[in-house]
Order: sequence, then structure tokens, then C-alpha cells
Amino acid sequence: MGFFNRSRASEPEKEESTTTTPKEGMTPQHPLSPAASLAREADSEKTELSFKDAPLLAYILGAVASMGGFMFGYQTGQISGFLAMTDFKRRFAQCNVQTGQCTFTAARQGTIVGLFSIGTLIGSLIAAPIADRVGRRLTISFWAFFFMIGTILEISSEYHWVQFAMGRFVGGLGIGALSVAVPMYQSESTPKMLRGVIVSSYQLFVTLGIWLAYVINYGTETLQGSQSWRITNGLSFLWALLLGVSILGLPESPRYAYRKGREQEARKTMGRLYKLRPDHPIINGEIKEIQDKLDAEQVGGDHPWYEIFTGPRMLYRTILGMVLQAGQQLTGANYFFYYGTTVFSATGLSNSYITQIILGSVNVGATVFGLWLIENCGRRKALMGGAAWMFMCFMVFAFVGHFKLNHENPAATPQAGAVLVVFSCLFIVAFASTWGPLVWAIVGELYPARYRATCMGLATSSNWLFNFLIGFFTEFITGDIDYLYGLVFAGCCFALFFIVYFFVIESKDRSLEEIDTMYVLHVNPIGSAKWDSSQLMRDGDGLVNTDNLYLEPGAHRFAKDEHSAHEMVPTHDEDAHASSSNANADIEKA
Repeated sequence: MGFFNRSRASEPEKEESTTTTPKEGMTPQHPLSPAASLAREADSEKTELSFKDAPLLAYILGAVASMGGFMFGYQTGQISGFLAMTDFKRRFAQCNVQTGQCTFTAARQGTIVGLFSIGTLIGSLIAAPIADRVGRRLTISFWAFFFMIGTILEISSEYHWVQFAMGRFVGGLGIGALSVAVPMYQSESTPKMLRGVIVSSYQLFVTLGIWLAYVINYGTETLQGSQSWRITNGLSFLWALLLGVSILGLPESPRYAYRKGREQEARKTMGRLYKLRPDHPIINGEIKEIQDKLDAEQVGGDHPWYEIFTGPRMLYRTILGMVLQAGQQLTGANYFFYYGTTVFSATGLSNSYITQIILGSVNVGATVFGLWLIENCGRRKALMGGAAWMFMCFMVFAFVGHFKLNHENPAATPQAGAVLVVFSCLFIVAFASTWGPLVWAIVGELYPARYRATCMGLATSSNWLFNFLIGFFTEFITGDIDYLYGLVFAGCCFALFFIVYFFVIESKDRSLEEIDTMYVLHVNPIGSAKWDSSQLMRDGDGLVNTDNLYLEPGAHRFAKDEHSAHEMVPTHDEDAHASSSNANADIEKA
């Protein structure tokens, strides 16, 4: 792998010519035409990129990969409608022969809903080693096709509810694996000025999937026979096919390719995603940062998987990622998405499917707003504001639902029912514009490349664990305390506000390697938005100085330089150590 040396200040500047000098490992360039020379000269002047510089390919990559989120949302949205359909209940619920009434017990309904989350939990854990072995792109394609097996099991179910539940479990394996591989692929591939929006688009596609499932359920619920639910269910096959095939036409993650020794592939992909030539200074700078981190990781011998707990600041980040992903569920959003049809039928509304569509539409619109918010407000402010807003909404929802709604005859208290719907919509706005999309973006940025797949798998598994717990136990809990269940989620939102305030670093517009350095140097999250990395910049190349961040054997801490960590290490310019002397005190803390 190429390692680009910095130009020394003492060296005389050389005039540029229209003929480029081949670099090590680079394809020799032919002389440029006058027009091409002018274009290249203008290209070379770019030192920073903005939204308008991003090519169409970067957006296509984000949209295609986010189909994994669409599949998840579609599965989430469809089940709440199925549970209220006459044919679905006749086939899979418990029916009273004398009255003809069919109802789901709390245990059976919780199992049908919750087994999907158990599958996603397991899928998220087994996706990481596969993604590290065969690559991010092939992993996404494989699990998209695997998901189809679960859909076949569900559609072919006749009267055995266990078969339908196991189909959801198998499909959950695929969705769980995709929930790790997709944000990882997006965060490693997209330019940093787009990364927050692109990774967060995963959640946008989740909301689109939920909304479309609501709409199709509304259109089919009046149909006779099993087509009322099999049409909606069968379309899941189409979404998986689109993802599994289309992802194969996209490039591999450049960071994964580079770490596997495929530098030319990484440069070419970066050039296409940044709309720059492969040897542009911006591309050189990113490659240099990746190489520096790789050098630091490779010294000190082998570093096994359990270093996600023992490595410098890794226990902190591993737990933080798990808490944030669990927190996304503990905001209570899936309480509405899984059981919305049931909840709003209790408010006396004539057609609870219409209410679901309203909530789904609000969800999509607010997520679009959230993508703007992410790039203009920053991660920390958005998450804290969203947590405070959701706390307020659940407090109103819980107390009005418990004390003001007539549970025996909801139609007798229409004002209370209207308040529940309004504050449910306000909650969805807060969640969809903040905690929904942002958690995926932050967790995708949180970890160094060596541990990213394993840590993201563990963090995402905590999301699915609480997804299962909410899906399974909601029927039992609401049966005892009804709408006061909302106080549980309100308390969680209150706690999440302070977790973000004290522990989450502001990572907007920073490279993945720079974010890693901030955590290693114990940058205070409260003031992290104003942290200036120029104090760690090397002379001449403008890169964050990681020369002193070399793992010692066992990865319990960083050595002050690479020679104390390992005798056989890549050679670095001596002036790098001189330029970093001011940062030694901070590095020793790590």
C-alpha cells in the first residue's frame, strides 16, 4: 500500500507541468490537452468540498443501500395492520366457536411480533465477521436474498401461527444483518460533507417502508380471504430482490478495499464519489489518514476482537453505542408503529388504518426535515432537543390517556382521543427528525476501522434486543397500566437528554479518522463542537497528527511513539514528531 511522504518546507517548489510524474503504484498519466490541463488545474485548487460538489453516484449509493432500511420499515408497518385483519385473526388467533370471535392472546401476539426482533438481534451479531471477510457490498446482497426465505415461509402459512412467526424470525436474520452492513457501507463510502445525510437516509427509507405498508394495508384490509394480508406480505420479496441485485452494481467501500491492499480500487472509488481525480490532494489526504490509522493499528502484534472492551477508550465507545441504539427503541417510537392500529382503535376513531397512514405521513415528512436539521444544527443539539420534546409528548399522552379517556366507551370522550392523536403526531415529528435518523449516523462514525464491524454489530444488537422486549411485553404491560405505560418512555427520554449532553462528541463535518482521534484524546463532549484539530496538524499536509497514537501489545494504551510500541514499524518523517510535541500531554492521557 502506498504511503505518501509530505513535502518538506526546506525543499524548493517545483513548477507544475502538463505531464504528471507517476507516483508509486499509480498508472502513468499521458500529457494533457490544454482544455484538460485547465480543468485539472481548477480541480487542484479545491481544498474543501460542499454538497454541490458531490456527484450523483454518491446519492445513488446511499439510496440503493438504504433499501435495507426500507425492508425493515415495511416489515414493521405491515404487522400492526395484519393483527387487526379478519382473515389473519381467523387463521392465526384463538377463536371462540360459539361466538365466532377471534382474538390474539398477549403471549401469541407478542411472540408473532417479537420473534422478528429476536431474528434481527442474532443477524446483527453474525453480520460483522461476514462483512469483514467478504466485504460490505457482497454481505448486503447475500442477506437481502436470505431475507426472501422468511417471506416465503410467511406467505405459505395456512393455519399454523408458529410457521408465520418463524418466517418473521428468518426474515429478521436478514434485516438485522442489513442494519449493520448498510450504515457501515454508507459511512465508509460517502464523502464527509454528505455522510450524516446519507447514513441518516437509512432511517428515511425505514419511514417510507412503514408508510407504504400502512397504505397497502389500508387498500387490502377490506378484501376477502388471505389476499387481505398476503398481497402486502408478498411485496416484501420485491424490495429484497431490488436491493440484492442493484447493490452488486455499486463499488466496494473504499476504506475496506484499501485495508485489504487494493489501493488503486480505493482511489478510483473515492475519485468517483468525490468527483475528483484519484491523485487529487483531497484524495491523497484521506488515503494518508487511513494509512496512518492502519499503521497505528498494525503495530503491537495481533489485536483480537475483545479489544473492543480493552482498547484505549473502546469500552467507553462500545457502551455508548449500545446505549444510543437501545435508546432509539426506548424513546417509544415502535410502541406506535407496532401497535398503532390497536391503540387508536381504542380512541374511538372509525378507521384506525387511516390514523396509521396519518402517523406514517408525518413520520416521512419529519424525517426529510431531519436530514436538513442534521447538517445545519449538529448531532448533539438535535438529539437533546428531540429527547426533551419526546419527553413532553409522552407525559401528555400518558396522563390524558389514563385519566381523561373513557376506556369503556372512547367515543364519549372525543376531545381526549383527539389530544392523543395530536401528541402522537408531535412525538413522531420529534423522533423522525432526530433520534430516528441520527443514531444510525453517530454509531456509524463512533468506532475506529479495525473494530467498526464488531462494534456496530454489538450496538445494533442492543437496538433489536429492546425492540423485541417492547414488542413482546407491550400487550402485557398495557393490559395492567394502559396509557401510563407512556411514563416509562418519558423517563427514558429524560435520561437520554443527559446521556447525550455528557458523553456524545459533536462529529459533524469531521472525517472518521478525526473523530477517532477526538475520542482517544478525551475531548470533552460538552465543548467538542468548538474543538480545533489544528493543534494536532502536521506541517505542510494539513492532516490530524496520529504519529504518536500507536497501540502497544495488548492494546491497553497508546505508546508515545511507534518505536516504543514495536521495533518493526513504517518509517515516518522526523519532523512529524516535532510538530506534535504540543499534543503529547493529551496523548499521554489516552
